[in-house]
Amino acid sequence: MQLFVDIYGFLSVVLRGFILAAQSVSVGGLAFLLMLVWPLMPRLGAAGAALENRALRLVFVAACGLCLAEALAGASLTLMLVGTLEIPVHEAAGARAVAVDVMAAVLAAVIAVVAWRARRGGVAIRSAAPVLAALLLGVQAGSTHAVSQFEGAYALAGAEFLHMLGAAVWIGGIPYFLLALTDVVEPQARAEVARRFSTMSVGAVAALLAGGVLMGVVYVETPHALYGTSYGLMLSAKILLLLGLLFLGGLNFLAVRQMQTEPAGPLLRTRRFAETEIGVGLTVLFCAASLSSLPPARDLPNDRASFSEIVDRLAPRLPVRLDSPDFETLSAALPPEALKNLPPGAQPPRSPADIAWSEYNHHWAGLFVVAMGVMALLERMSRRLAPIMSHWPLVFLGLAGFLFLRADEMVWPLGRLGLIESLRDPEIAQHRLLTLLIVAFGLFEWQVRRGRIKAAWAPYVFPISTAIAGAFLLTHSHALSNLKEETLIEITHTPLALVGVAAGWSRWLELRLDGRAKRIAGFVWPIAFIIAGLSLIFYREA
Repeated sequence: MQLFVDIYGFLSVVLRGFILAAQSVSVGGLAFLLMLVWPLMPRLGAAGAALENRALRLVFVAACGLCLAEALAGASLTLMLVGTLEIPVHEAAGARAVAVDVMAAVLAAVIAVVAWRARRGGVAIRSAAPVLAALLLGVQAGSTHAVSQFEGAYALAGAEFLHMLGAAVWIGGIPYFLLALTDVVEPQARAEVARRFSTMSVGAVAALLAGGVLMGVVYVETPHALYGTSYGLMLSAKILLLLGLLFLGGLNFLAVRQMQTEPAGPLLRTRRFAETEIGVGLTVLFCAASLSSLPPARDLPNDRASFSEIVDRLAPRLPVRLDSPDFETLSAALPPEALKNLPPGAQPPRSPADIAWSEYNHHWAGLFVVAMGVMALLERMSRRLAPIMSHWPLVFLGLAGFLFLRADEMVWPLGRLGLIESLRDPEIAQHRLLTLLIVAFGLFEWQVRRGRIKAAWAPYVFPISTAIAGAFLLTHSHALSNLKEETLIEITHTPLALVGVAAGWSRWLELRLDGRAKRIAGFVWPIAFIIAGLSLIFYREA
């Protein structure tokens, strides 16, 4: 039970991210059917029937996933309350947040049933869709920060509803737009589908921004809170991701306008940008999930990091730390009797040696990442060096080996904790997960480049793994007792997550596009790697 309580914070954020994604696809599918497929059905003919069937199937799958995720969220929250408050199960299950999860799970199940019946000829979904979507979003709005506010709770809940509705229609609708681009082959009809979805997206973006701005103003209040707290930092990351998403959406908007005059025009580019929008959009939803786990910035008036402290922490300093302190000087080497007065699960205060150890690990990891970025860049810039530089994925193995042995000093082979026992610590568990991802996509990319793996899906392992690692880094919390220090550490990790997302999806575009756009994307991700590596090399914790 204690292990579950220890990792609950990380699991709840990940689960919340899946819930937001499944909710957006479910509601987005209903909106796509309501506002696009059914009104255009007479003009789409047989293609319209096929599109409706596939859209209903995706709504069914997303709603089933949402139902399962909500049930897991309710069950895990109940267990966590039992474990921490030592109350009976039936009392924990009666908590308001658990009730919200149960209601959302029931609504998702109803949506799944209605969508399944519609595929078999049922028409109830045409009148039920707006009601079910509104109820689902309304219930979810009741589980946010809005309901805990003493003032303006209804206005904030309304803003949350508007924000989630905009995200669902826009981000959740993109997978259905891709289905439409495949099913509708007649150029004029396809252009009409693209035009209508573009109009829907513009309205959805307006709703999303209106709700988001209102919540941001209330929850953050001052510019200092935007950069001086973990909440403000995560909100800033979400805004940057949203700007990237708007950039991609703008490119697609221009492509759709071109399709009005050239119906057979930039179809490939529209599809590829839409695919990337889905990936970045899912990252935004995980960022929103992480944001929901943090207290609003205005509720933390003390212990904020100042602008000068942030500049001092981010300013590059030489020399970098390539020598580690002796293990005996670290807190992890303290004898058990020195830790007996600490509360259960608490760690001893970080010493200068602990900080030096952490910086040493980050600086070495940065050297590995810079090496990969430089080699990948040279592969593209020099035909003479390309055969050698193409082996850059093998550097991942060196990085993974270094992180496995040195990232967590308390764990075998250096510390007293065994490998399995160490997974009780959420931070260590995330480090292990990232290490496995590094090994996986390093080996895959190397084998793909050598031509030993010829499967069509193989080249996409690397970009998807990179993008997922970046998204998971946004859920990474250091959970320190010192809120200011926690913010100062997060402010160095969040940019790494953003650069990882950019690297993953630019590599995806390099694989999926052609011509000049492909070449540009091919230079973006190695540069993103170099930036990430330099950030690690100049990382400081004090």
